[in-house]
Amino acid sequence: MKPGQIKRLEQIGRRKIKGDQVITTELARTLVALSFETGRQIGVLVGREGKIYTLLVGNQREILIPDLSDLRFGKRALRGVRLVHTHLNNEPLNDDDLTDLALLRLDIIAAIGVLKDGSPGRLYLAHLLPPNPGEQLYEVHPPTTIHQLNLPLRPFILALEAEFESHQQTAVTTGREEQAILVSASSKPRIDQEASLDELAELSRSAGITPIDRVIQRPKILHAKYLLGQGKLKEVIMKALQRQTDLLIFDQNLSPLQVKTIGEVTEMKVLDRTQLILDIFAQRAHSREAKVQVELAQLRYRLPRLSERSTALSRLTGGIGGRGPGETRLEIDRRRSRDRIARLERELKSLAAARARRRSKRTDRQIPILSIVGYTNAGKSTLLNTLTKSNVETKDLLFATLDTSTRRLRFPKEREVIITDTVGFIQSIPADLLGAFRSTLDELRDAHLLIHLVDISSPRLERQIETVEKILSDLELSETPRLLVFNKMDQAGLETIKILCERYDAIAISAHQAECLGPLLAAIENLIWKEALGTEQQRLSPLIP
Repeated sequence: MKPGQIKRLEQIGRRKIKGDQVITTELARTLVALSFETGRQIGVLVGREGKIYTLLVGNQREILIPDLSDLRFGKRALRGVRLVHTHLNNEPLNDDDLTDLALLRLDIIAAIGVLKDGSPGRLYLAHLLPPNPGEQLYEVHPPTTIHQLNLPLRPFILALEAEFESHQQTAVTTGREEQAILVSASSKPRIDQEASLDELAELSRSAGITPIDRVIQRPKILHAKYLLGQGKLKEVIMKALQRQTDLLIFDQNLSPLQVKTIGEVTEMKVLDRTQLILDIFAQRAHSREAKVQVELAQLRYRLPRLSERSTALSRLTGGIGGRGPGETRLEIDRRRSRDRIARLERELKSLAAARARRRSKRTDRQIPILSIVGYTNAGKSTLLNTLTKSNVETKDLLFATLDTSTRRLRFPKEREVIITDTVGFIQSIPADLLGAFRSTLDELRDAHLLIHLVDISSPRLERQIETVEKILSDLELSETPRLLVFNKMDQAGLETIKILCERYDAIAISAHQAECLGPLLAAIENLIWKEALGTEQQRLSPLIP
């Protein structure tokens, strides 16, 4: 650009739009003239008080908008800034313009056409819409001219923002659960992504979150900063605006950098699968041991992520007489986290030792021990309640049970076993969580028999069986005898039950119906005491002499 043109641009930047106008006629003519002379799109970002905050110079086809995260003068829905720019061929607002309107939450976006003689042409204008039955994200006004535009800007924007706010307050006062969009970006087959997102939706509901939409992408290479491609990320943000959602839950675990950058771009709260599971565990932990285990897992997960927090943490602190600048805020946070982890680990060892002493007493009495294992929400607590007439809390939610429950189960001939209910397993269980619960899961090592309970009504039955078997293998429990039991037989067809029981050499029951548990009790007796029960007699050597 020529020096004279740059000077005129600088003069534009010092102006202020007075009155209640989208843009003044004089400023519009100046922008159009400069755009005609340079062959470039030129625009201004204007605040509600009329101040020009940024002057933008693009190329012939587009104009690039800088990061506006620090530029917010409106409320949640609108930023309080409008963009007015030129279109060299007098064309309407295009998809890029409307995407910028949505992503940046601009008050208004306007394009002034440039005619062939360098004079202003049509004025094209659009603005966002509050939630509506048609789920329209924005409204594009009919083209007009600067002289004909009759839009009282300030009252219009304030009324629009009030309508947005009214919808948000309605959601709060009606007690609506927090809503989320579920996101998956993976190279796995789409059917696997869908199945994993189905489970993520169940996890969300367990956490008290309502999943309202989902987005799937299968990129060849995952984006280092956003995981998703930028185009797909724009789609996510636009869906969030349409549905008035401010929470994204990713099915994949995100790096600290990804959480930070996605949050900055979307201005939304971002969770990954591990964070969601940790949140559920924090809600459900009741005993001291469970609370310690969950807090330990949370701290181990968060510690490496402290480095990606705000630069405000770099403020220095130091004592009187300190020779150096002292510890940074970030270093203090890390040290405190490590100290807390060390204290929790010591407390967990103490609790584990007490648990080990209780286990030792049971072992000394030579009472057989059964442990119910399985995928989360398979019905383990319900089975324990029905077998032992207990009242362990049960819910149709993932991870309804975190605390291990132990009960006695009596058999004929004055025989009895100790039966325990354990925390459920899940696909891609966080390593920190498995590590924190290892002391609890160590109880499984003392079991003489594992009852592997499976939800026969689950469409992901085979995958769930594989997941549980892998975790048991990781816990070095592959050699422990086990009995495969299909639960919820009342929710499956007879032919399906017959085929699956034959294929897996399993027993089918309905855990909440005591009259259905005869075959299970008979199998337990046979496996533990080698009762003569027909063909079942030779299934396994006696576990107890």
